[in-house]
Amino acid sequence: MAIAKEIRYRAYEDWSAEEIKTIQENVAKSPWHTTYHIEPQTGLLNDPNGFSYFNGKFQLFYQNWPFGAGHGLKSWVHTESDDLVHFRETGTILYPDNPHDSHGAYSGSAYEIDGKLFLFYTGNVRDDNWIRDPLQVGAFMDKEGHIEKFDQVLIQQPSDVTEHFRDPQIFDYQGQFFAIIGAQNLEKQGFIKLYKAVNNDIKNWVFVGNLDFGGTGSEYMIECPNLVFVDGRPVLLYSPQGLDKAELDYQNIYPNTYKICQAFDTEKAELIQPSEIHNLDFGFECYATQAFNAPDGRALCVSWIGLPDIDYPTDIFDYQGAMSLVKELTIKDGKLLQYPVQALKELRSEPEAFTDKKHTENTYELELKVEADSTAELLLFADEDGNGLSLTIDTKQGKVTLDRSKAGEQYALDYGNQRSCQIPQQKTSINIFVDKSIVEIFINKGEAVFTSRVFPKKGQNGIHLVSGQVEGNYFELTD
Repeated sequence: MAIAKEIRYRAYEDWSAEEIKTIQENVAKSPWHTTYHIEPQTGLLNDPNGFSYFNGKFQLFYQNWPFGAGHGLKSWVHTESDDLVHFRETGTILYPDNPHDSHGAYSGSAYEIDGKLFLFYTGNVRDDNWIRDPLQVGAFMDKEGHIEKFDQVLIQQPSDVTEHFRDPQIFDYQGQFFAIIGAQNLEKQGFIKLYKAVNNDIKNWVFVGNLDFGGTGSEYMIECPNLVFVDGRPVLLYSPQGLDKAELDYQNIYPNTYKICQAFDTEKAELIQPSEIHNLDFGFECYATQAFNAPDGRALCVSWIGLPDIDYPTDIFDYQGAMSLVKELTIKDGKLLQYPVQALKELRSEPEAFTDKKHTENTYELELKVEADSTAELLLFADEDGNGLSLTIDTKQGKVTLDRSKAGEQYALDYGNQRSCQIPQQKTSINIFVDKSIVEIFINKGEAVFTSRVFPKKGQNGIHLVSGQVEGNYFELTD
């Protein structure tokens, strides 16, 4: 949605109460608001930020421009949760109100240090000629939600990168604080820089090296790099913009990817024996995934259900974007699995045996199985005219296909209306979470994931088994 730069970078205090009320009233008119996913109160939601554990609760910020469905003067909106399912906005916001983040508080991470939550993020600063100076800056948030920004810049733009240098992720590896930052070199290739905190002083960072993770440099920028440890193995999650499709088959405007590695050499800034690059998600919308290692050892992640540079049907209602369900990461047979946290089952009503439904509230979970050597097609968001979101599970050929060409409002058609992936030729389990305008599909408990938006038209709220056989249960989900 094209919004003039003068509007997108207008100071927050210049927006009148009447203008804000008009935006709120327009947002309220949308028929597509979700029930158990995080959405913005107004405006654009994009990257998850500061996903962490602090003060006995899980912390999650989302990046937000609150005045419309566009990328403007960004802030971080704070939420917290006891169970990783119910997130509550606290009223704490990291505003772009400092000379070091004057044109936006861009993405970053968080970590508890000495009883406070350290916020490590990119301050977007532009001069009178609109030339960007990306600054890696910090702040502390205390237990009452008060934020105090650091006076000094923590990491300046290095000489070997363009203005695209952002998204610092702090992590603790063997008692030492490190950070990785996404970057673009002077030859317009994407790469990642590794830093460490001297004597674990998070106000004193030194450059270790450019991270060797077996990348080819075919992308022009790497956004949102995250290093998380799963069963002791380093897993690199990242969003490589412009990645050569000869390197990875993907259909979205930008991919969300991962590599599983065997070890991390902090002296050489090297991830040892990296796997091939893999798609993290096969759906229409998943980007900027952020992960961290919780105090109990679990590797947890959450994603933006949306993509940069795409217009969405909700734009006319002055809002866009949502957060995915929180997922736990595990490794099985060399594959990275993602599956919603156990607490999500608390939303389930009593199970009903799966059968066609002409009408639902579009807030449910399906837990199904398809036998080996068979094919089944399921229609979600179905209407009486045969329209809906088509999901085909073919265990003969080992393929899952999602087709939204007949589901709801059509958009982003330049990138096609089908997504697919290969699966084992065997009996297959499918868990499907539908939430008004979101569908998250998990094949074989997370061996493959399809995250997508669907904006149903009136009457598109049924479930129909088009062909084949499936067995399982339907659960209404209530927040």
